[in-house]
Amino acid sequence: MNKLSIPLKYGIFTAIALIAYFLILSLFGLNVFPAYSLFNAVITAAGMYLAIKKYRDKKGDKFKYQKGFATGMYTGFVATILFTVFFAVYAADINPEFFHELVGMWESEYETPLGLVIFGVALMGASTTVALTLTYMQLFKRSWNTKEGNKHRL
Repeated sequence: MNKLSIPLKYGIFTAIALIAYFLILSLFGLNVFPAYSLFNAVITAAGMYLAIKKYRDKKGDKFKYQKGFATGMYTGFVATILFTVFFAVYAADINPEFFHELVGMWESEYETPLGLVIFGVALMGASTTVALTLTYMQLFKRSWNTKEGNKHRL
């Protein structure tokens, strides 16, 4: 099995969940309110947690911090890239009015281009990925509070 199979699989599932959530919001006209994007972090957090946990369970005692960290990062970046591509296609081609509703007052005063909004979506996904991976690895790393670990204390 490829070393990227877990992050790829969970990244795709996370992206599908993010897209489904966005489309559900769009059914009710709520996708133009950025506050609802906070739940994207919850969806991403769940996908990344499950990916790292699956990788840890698969590796058992051979689980290494670096590999778990890479699993979380790859999972989050796959989800971010896929969702950003979907967002770009949706805002540019599927529903062009969405972009104008989203930036509403900013567009008239600041001339906000679509590319900047897409970059913002990608940046939010990337920063969420980094923060969550660092947080989760504190949960999944091995404790040094063992007899062996205490030998290395000053």
